[in-house]
Amino acid sequence: MTLVPDPPREPFLSVRDLKVHFTTDDAVVRAVDGLSFDVERGRTLGIVGESGSGKSVTNLAILGLHDRTRTTLSGEIVLDGTELLTSRERELEKLRGSRMAMIFQDALASLSPFHTVGRQIAETYAKHTGASRRESRARAVEMLRRVGIPQPTLRADDYPHQFSGGMRQRAMIAMALVCDPELLIADEPTTSLDVTVQAQIMDLLGDLQQEFGTSIVFITHDLGVISRVADDILVMYAGRAVERGTRAEVLRAPQHPYTWGLLDSMPTLRAPVDVPLSPIPGTPPSLLDPLPGCRFRPRCAFTEQVPTDRCATERPLLPRTPAHGAACHLTRVQRTEFHADYVTAQVC
Repeated sequence: MTLVPDPPREPFLSVRDLKVHFTTDDAVVRAVDGLSFDVERGRTLGIVGESGSGKSVTNLAILGLHDRTRTTLSGEIVLDGTELLTSRERELEKLRGSRMAMIFQDALASLSPFHTVGRQIAETYAKHTGASRRESRARAVEMLRRVGIPQPTLRADDYPHQFSGGMRQRAMIAMALVCDPELLIADEPTTSLDVTVQAQIMDLLGDLQQEFGTSIVFITHDLGVISRVADDILVMYAGRAVERGTRAEVLRAPQHPYTWGLLDSMPTLRAPVDVPLSPIPGTPPSLLDPLPGCRFRPRCAFTEQVPTDRCATERPLLPRTPAHGAACHLTRVQRTEFHADYVTAQVC
């Protein structure tokens, strides 16, 4: 009996060579510069990087929320066969909320202070489904109950300022999921929350993903959070992807010096208590006039190991294969050896 291999699965969300440039009085800001990644149905992609690396800009482009009069976008964004960059605003409005939704970083700023939480959730449901006011109200209460809001029938009539930070974030999740979207983008949903509420929010997203089969893009700068929620990880730096792989591959065997720095700047239970944290030296480059070649070069300790000054002149690219890879001119053998030495030096 001959076994026929399963055909490769098409990604639910596919981003190819995405560029997002903003025109300013000084110059053009290349906020995202040639980014490619895939998200499979029912899986969570964690996008991690320092502030200003292009994480949120990327996901606003997916939702079509950039001002096209001041933003230049190019490349491809395909959601389940639908090309988003070339879609009209009316078509994107139908997709936003129904097939794709976003949990914004600051729930208090994202929710209207003039309307009750229940009304805002109900309006979203009514707009996309045509449900009656009574049906929409019942749906809003049901979603508040699902995300763990106590006494949802009563709390639906409260305003956002009457909710705690964790409850507002839960209300944002309820609003994002009220129409059962197939793609959920979570933009640092645990920022400014205490660790116990963070854990509750992450558990909630995992439970809802199991229930609805949602694909999730989780944006954060916290690798500790990523280690709990992500199936796959994309590391961004200065508007570009520098490493991609599964959670185990990126966290246990990182291949890029920037990822090493992110991991080594975090406290761990295994490190001696008297060993100070090791921050990444320097600052991210300006995206008004980015450096040629590798943008991490001024902060990298391994550029001298690459011959012919390739780091200064040639842009390193991620492999096109879906396997674990890094955009670095070091060979894979060098990366394995240098990372082992680097970690040893940090501990000793």
